[in-house]
Amino acid sequence: MPAVRTAEAVVHEVHGARFTSYAAPARGSKELCAWRLEVPANLTGVAHTITREEVFLVLSGSVRLSIDGKPHTLTPGDAAIAPAGSSVRLDTMDEPAAAWVTTSVGLEGILADGSRFAPPWVN
Repeated sequence: MPAVRTAEAVVHEVHGARFTSYAAPARGSKELCAWRLEVPANLTGVAHTITREEVFLVLSGSVRLSIDGKPHTLTPGDAAIAPAGSSVRLDTMDEPAAAWVTTSVGLEGILADGSRFAPPWVN
């Protein structure tokens, strides 16, 4: 399916954030996954290690994206690349934020307790 309409995108809510999946194997993508991430104001994200590279493009609001403990404040139009194997955490400021996130099929997040999370929006 070459086009995914908003009404066809699948929404998941995890850790207080909304993940709207547009590209994933379930929607015809073989290699890449992409979703819109919407995060409420003043949310402290959950740190996790990623098994695949992720690219974040901020669409609205401001976020603090920490990669391996180094914080990066990003505003609309800014992008960041988190390498595979890095620890990431996304926090918001005083306003809600949205970002477009892209990765490759097979991404998993490894939490601090060692448990693995295979996000449903990349399947």
